[in-house]
Amino acid sequence: MTTRTMTICLAAVASLGIPAAPVSAATEDACTVAPDPVISLSYGSRYIDDDDSRSVVDEESEQAVNDALKPIDDFLRDLTSDANDVLRGGGDQQQKADCVVAAIAKWAEADALSDLGTFNAGLTVGARYAGFAMAYRQVRPYSSLIAEGEVIEAWLSERIHEQMTFWEEEATPGAKTGNLRAWASLAANLVGDVTGDDDALFWSASSITHVMCTALEDGSLPQEMKRGKYALHYQLHAISPLVVTAALLEEQGLSIKDNCGDALQRIVLYALNDIQNEGAAAMEYSGKEQSYWDGTEELESHEMAWLEAYLTLFPDPEIDDYAEQFRPLGNSKLGGSQSLLWGTPTN
Repeated sequence: MTTRTMTICLAAVASLGIPAAPVSAATEDACTVAPDPVISLSYGSRYIDDDDSRSVVDEESEQAVNDALKPIDDFLRDLTSDANDVLRGGGDQQQKADCVVAAIAKWAEADALSDLGTFNAGLTVGARYAGFAMAYRQVRPYSSLIAEGEVIEAWLSERIHEQMTFWEEEATPGAKTGNLRAWASLAANLVGDVTGDDDALFWSASSITHVMCTALEDGSLPQEMKRGKYALHYQLHAISPLVVTAALLEEQGLSIKDNCGDALQRIVLYALNDIQNEGAAAMEYSGKEQSYWDGTEELESHEMAWLEAYLTLFPDPEIDDYAEQFRPLGNSKLGGSQSLLWGTPTN
């Protein structure tokens, strides 16, 4: 159920015992009320137990995962929409930013997502940390809620250091080279950036490079090519955090975009070419017709949202023209509107 209401979100700051900045009636419709914080996450895999490719979905398990993540993902979509509104400017910019900060602060004060009861929760939570950090990073310069911001930053810092430990000490060797490691790396970068944590930034750069450098000469990612009919799907799922993290690192003076023999470009071009060839290359690796062409799913715009960040790293008129069919490009875990963050703010 969506969290967006017409109510002013002052309860979050009140729970911290900190006077809240006033929010005018003119901005009530831009304010997101934080739902009850999700403290614990506990679920297994979406896929059947005896499938090494992790491509055969267990419908009951998938529903359990979706049900557990839905309130978090719904909240992130609302936060990201509001954060984008702040960046677009206009009236009440500070008050809108305060709404976003206050909503995130409610979860931070409750120590949300601190109890990860299963291994799979630890694997998949990184993208959600990235979503929170990206929304906060957008509005932080405009918000007057300094104390609430400190609470958020302390919460995000603790969560991301737990993730860093998880990926170094608990994750399986295969997972350490896959898309979920890349999402955790994006989260670490964003948190390191807003908190001034060099350890998180360097871990992000190292982890992204570790995943990129597994790419074969043709640009395929071996860990994703094992995924049966979802091989290309998961190559794209890895590309999103790989590209956006690389673009952030470039801005931060920690360039990794050309590492491992231009691995990032090879990874991207492999996927773009295979989309044009209806998944033929991924099918050759996996032995399965790919999900975008077997009736399982359709390629959606949010899966290609990374194209805007990629074009800041590697300008290419042909890829820019190709991206046009997917625009406007947006993904809540990448910060929402990608043209707003990386390109011309036209949407």
